[in-house]
Amino acid sequence: MVSKKSRSEIRVKKHRRLRNRFAGTAERPRLAVYRSNNHIYAQIIDDSIGHTLAAASTVEKEIKAGLEKTDDVAAASAVGTAIAKKALDKGINEVVFDRGGFIYQGKIQALAEAAREAGLKF
Repeated sequence: MVSKKSRSEIRVKKHRRLRNRFAGTAERPRLAVYRSNNHIYAQIIDDSIGHTLAAASTVEKEIKAGLEKTDDVAAASAVGTAIAKKALDKGINEVVFDRGGFIYQGKIQALAEAAREAGLKF
C-alpha cells in the first residue's frame, strides 16, 4: 500500500531545497514568511550573522487591531506593508524572498505584493 506524505512534510522538504539555493546577506537580507492556521509571520533575516533585523506578524497588537480576521488575504497584505515599513526605516531596500515552501498564491502572494507596493525590492 502506498502511503501519502503529509502536506507539512512536503512543505518542509520544499523549504530545505529553497534554502540551499539562497541565503540572506548584509546587503540583501532574506524575507522569510511563515503561515500557520491562525496567523502569518514575516521576518527579515541576515543569515551571515544569524540575526533577525525586522519582524511583523498578525500577533502584534498594532496589526491585529486593524483586522477583522488574522488568517486571510487582507491580514497577509497588512503584514507585508508593516514589514516593508520596518525594513525601510532600518535602511533595507532589497531583500531575497523566502516563501518558506508555501505555494506562491493567496496569502503569500498578497504579502509579497503589499511589501513591493510599500517600497521593498525583490
